[in-house]
Amino acid sequence: MQGKGDPNRELLDAAALCRALVPERSVEAFLADHRRELFPDEMFADLFPSGRGRPSIPADVVATVMVLQALEGLSDREAVRGLRDRISWKVAAGLALDDPGFDYSVLTYWRTRLRESARPERIFDVVRAVVTETGVLGGKTRRALDSTLLDDAVATQDTVTQLISAIRRVRRVVPEAAGVEVAAHDYDASGKPVCAWDDPDAKTALVNGLVNDAHALLGALETVELDAEQADAIGLLALVAGQDVEPGDEEGTWRIARRVAPDRVISTIDPETRHMHKSRSEYRDGYKAHVAVEPETGLITAAALTPANAADGPAGVELLASEAPGLQVLADSAYGSGSVRAKLRAARHRQAIKPIPLRRSVPDGFSRDDFVIDHDARTARCPAGHLTVISPKGSASFQRHCNTGCPLRSRCTTAKKGMRLTISEHDAELVEARRAWRKGDFADDYRRWRPMVERSISWLVAHGHRRVRYRGVERNQHALAVRVAAINLRRLINLGLTRGPTGWALT
Repeated sequence: MQGKGDPNRELLDAAALCRALVPERSVEAFLADHRRELFPDEMFADLFPSGRGRPSIPADVVATVMVLQALEGLSDREAVRGLRDRISWKVAAGLALDDPGFDYSVLTYWRTRLRESARPERIFDVVRAVVTETGVLGGKTRRALDSTLLDDAVATQDTVTQLISAIRRVRRVVPEAAGVEVAAHDYDASGKPVCAWDDPDAKTALVNGLVNDAHALLGALETVELDAEQADAIGLLALVAGQDVEPGDEEGTWRIARRVAPDRVISTIDPETRHMHKSRSEYRDGYKAHVAVEPETGLITAAALTPANAADGPAGVELLASEAPGLQVLADSAYGSGSVRAKLRAARHRQAIKPIPLRRSVPDGFSRDDFVIDHDARTARCPAGHLTVISPKGSASFQRHCNTGCPLRSRCTTAKKGMRLTISEHDAELVEARRAWRKGDFADDYRRWRPMVERSISWLVAHGHRRVRYRGVERNQHALAVRVAAINLRRLINLGLTRGPTGWALT
């Protein structure tokens, strides 16, 4: 059953004795004064529908600890210790000085209940409601979009480790798998198999054996009726048994593939984490946090977490889905694709987005913008003045003109057959974006307002939040939502958040 907060103070109430020690305009001081208005009991009533059993920890206490934990990047054990021995936390949670707090498993239990509820991000939602009530975003018609890579909480696994781990899991959760003969490794033993790892032939033989064992299991269990957990284990085994290998020189043999599979699973412990290049020389494994920020206040209006290889543009469009038309959207070229621009234009938002740089076939040669395209007539004219028809698939071929002594050919293409231009579906959007960037239509706004999103991201990843704490998109999305709620609450407090007779307001 749900625990209720007690409005009566205890003899050693921390707030009564030590409230003056907690700095004003701090999150702890604000929660000490307003946690019950911010996190009332009825807000969490649906998590404990039964009236029987031992009462839970009061909702305002647990929510307070979750917010402070998210602010400081603490583990559950560290957060509970903070509640036990830090005066400011006891003041914030309304506890007595001698209150021992609660067991760290309570936080895990509450997160599970929240995740399985109809409103898993209610802590973020209540802070967003405070933002709306204060009217701080009234008349603010700019949103800056950006993303940042987050490191995962597990080690990246190589092909051999993934195969062994997936086979072990199938043998553990599917009873029928125990009767399938496997020979490449003792899967009941811990650790990697004995192998001369510096011998390519030995490694190839091991991979071949592991893949054959995987295929044997998949074939034998094909007609077995499976529950959800077993089906997930079988599906993961099928995936890892095929993503990194290719047929060997002889029939029925396998070897590590000489390519990287698209959307490659990099860990069987956390199958949703992905590999992502931050630049040509730097990469990370994990997830990506996407945010939309109101740049004048620094408030994060929306946030989403995806695997690290997810594209920024579509995620950014989703972040703005609940916004009213008329925003000026500020973003870098990662959000500059034609499809993203078309969606923003359809939503009636104004774009201050840096265009994707053009690639030239010849250094210092001609680019797409040196060609004249008539989208209505479906024709293209090259810099030399030659006209050609654009095919239904968007291809404009100048090959017959290039190969008849065109004087500008060397500046146009290095292809032996001549120039072939591809006109994308959203070509007009991209041309207009490049024109606006060259002319500086939004240069002042871009320089003034977009940098704020970088500051918000620095707040987001501070205190160890560059690394996620959980496995999977869903759990880490909920953690991100609480983190954003805590950051927004701190920002509101700095802007003068208070509770008056008419509700939440900024002083």
